[in-house]
Amino acid sequence: MSDFRYRAFISYSHQDKAWAGWLHRALETYVIPKRLVGTETPAGIIPRRWAPIFRDSDELASAGDLGRKVNEALAQSDCLIVICSPDAARSRWVNEEVLAFKRLGRSDRIFCLVVAGEPNASLLPGREAEECFAPALRHRIAPDHTLSSDTVEPMAADVRAGKDTRANAKYKLIAGMLDIDFDALKRRELQRRTRRTAMLAAVALCVMAVTTVLAIVAFVARHEAVVASHAAERRQKQAEDLVSFMLGDLNDKLAQASRLDIMESVDDKAMAYFQAQPTADVNDQALEQRAVALGKIGSVRLDQGRLSLAMEAFQASLALTSRLAGEAPADIGRQLAHADTWSYIGMIGWRQGKLDDAERSFASGQAILERAAARAPDDARVAFQRITFHNNMGHVMEARGQLDAAARQYQDMLTLAQHLATAAPGNIDWPTAIGEASNNLGRLALLHGDLANAVAQYMAAETIQMGLAAANPKDASRRDDLLTVHAIVGRTQALAGDVQPGMDRLQRAVDMAAQLKVLDPGNTDYQEHQALYAIQLGRLHRLTGDMAGAAKLAREALVIFEGLARHDAANAVWQREYAEALVEQSAQSRASGDADAARRQATSALHLLDPLFKQQPDDRATLLAIVASRLSLAAVAADATAAGTLRNDALASLQSARSGQGDPRLLALQAITLLSLERRAEAMPVVKALWASGYRDPALLKVLRDEQIDYPQNLAFQRELLAATGGHAELTGSEIARSTGDE
Repeated sequence: MSDFRYRAFISYSHQDKAWAGWLHRALETYVIPKRLVGTETPAGIIPRRWAPIFRDSDELASAGDLGRKVNEALAQSDCLIVICSPDAARSRWVNEEVLAFKRLGRSDRIFCLVVAGEPNASLLPGREAEECFAPALRHRIAPDHTLSSDTVEPMAADVRAGKDTRANAKYKLIAGMLDIDFDALKRRELQRRTRRTAMLAAVALCVMAVTTVLAIVAFVARHEAVVASHAAERRQKQAEDLVSFMLGDLNDKLAQASRLDIMESVDDKAMAYFQAQPTADVNDQALEQRAVALGKIGSVRLDQGRLSLAMEAFQASLALTSRLAGEAPADIGRQLAHADTWSYIGMIGWRQGKLDDAERSFASGQAILERAAARAPDDARVAFQRITFHNNMGHVMEARGQLDAAARQYQDMLTLAQHLATAAPGNIDWPTAIGEASNNLGRLALLHGDLANAVAQYMAAETIQMGLAAANPKDASRRDDLLTVHAIVGRTQALAGDVQPGMDRLQRAVDMAAQLKVLDPGNTDYQEHQALYAIQLGRLHRLTGDMAGAAKLAREALVIFEGLARHDAANAVWQREYAEALVEQSAQSRASGDADAARRQATSALHLLDPLFKQQPDDRATLLAIVASRLSLAAVAADATAAGTLRNDALASLQSARSGQGDPRLLALQAITLLSLERRAEAMPVVKALWASGYRDPALLKVLRDEQIDYPQNLAFQRELLAATGGHAELTGSEIARSTGDE
């Protein structure tokens, strides 16, 4: 038992949380009879107390990812106690917790407390709704870790009317977990109570004499103390109620309903409350609860796109996690909480375009985790959080144009994730991280001009996300991850000439984001994804001749981006994406013959992009966007001089790129710009490089056709692409040509 962090894990439906609370207190406060302590049983050496006990409303307060924390807690628990009722039998989470525990090979350490319903009622016609055992409790686990058809009768204490008393139920569970005889435990408990009663009787006589003498002296002081005590208790009760609400019921509603707006009505008042509370003379548990609550508020504000307010909450939380971590450097949980807060602060800096701030925050978190890893090299929690920081730091390095440094971060991320997946299979976080690392490496491959490898990496990430989403169909975050990778694969396919499959994937991403937005209208991630992928899909519709479809998608995207831009003008990512939408709208206006509208739209895009480009000149997305906006404005400029200036500025920006010069998107814009400046001789080597890379974006093909430049298919690239994707590239060479009109 000493090998486990928790004596037991309590699994329950939140409709049974009152029973869970009672059982948690009953087990953690129970003192095992002294004569049994130290005895060795098949379950191990009997301890003095059966604590700590894991219960999610207490332990998951700081969980950034519920699935990861639950799996870690299960792995670190000696026993699993399931509170059984019809609600629990219907609970997906209870069933998955039982199944996960069985997959750890500890089916014999599962114990049940029946509080309602009827065991095995699912076998009784007409009474199926009364079943209190979850499916995973009623069936054995097969060698392939799925539930077999073989049934099993779980060991259960029963507190229903006419069954065990609460005390007897508690003793049955403890006896089972200690692997001792129930009657022996109860006899020991009766002997202890008899001795305690005799001792208390003797002590009571002495106490009576003493208290009689002190009663008169204490009367006045007692009145004042009672008043003060009641006031303190009221304040403590208010704090406990607030924390319990935020981390219990409210957290459940957020997770189940995917409704961030539920929190909005309370988080401002909660922030004011916590900021008003003193930190001196407050115990560590209260400070931890306060830090967790502030982090929850910050997370909701972050998802709502309220970056400044989110930063306020996380900085308040950081002050507490820093103090707690500093006081207990060996406490891994505190170190993880402190690093996690730095992660969120860095993320806000990233979204605001403050790369220096983001890098400092991520570096601070990484340093904490490196020290934690040295203390606990086998702790999966530390390893997983290190994965998150490698990912974040890699993004910063990439935005700075430091691609080799970014590649090292992403490769370290992949290596750690693969190690965790091998050491502890079954945890969905590990394949998720592998997919994210593959996606990152695919992006770097694209920046280096390796289009086939980029598509292959993206498709590998897509395969992983499809599996995770299928296994968790009600998990909104999984669906959001899947739609994102669909869009990434789709737009990269279009770059390689697989236009229609790319459009199909982008359409799927737009539809999925729209569905998620209906479920949670306040979630700005869903809004952003719907608008971003709609504008990318609209571009392809325009380039393949569907102007009506392109215009519809652009209108929908711009409405969303305008709202996001008003919502938080400090969000640099939203400002850049809004500008990209305006550039596409400008191209559509130009194609429709409305030069004035095209000019206004391109000018508006440039106004948004100029300060962003000055702030982050090495960010590839910003560079591509500002060049596209200058070329779009040049196409409708009032005179040739103005057009030439814009095109030369665009070319200078492209040539200023300090890294990723092989990026075919950059090269394509460079070739298009040189041709528009009538510098054909300089453009041709760039066109040749693009052909060698396999790049066949419809925009480039149109310009080359207008310039009467031969650009045949690169069949060698097609073979390379098929090999890299394992034969999963959707189109053959001739089909690609037909889809782009280049046959």
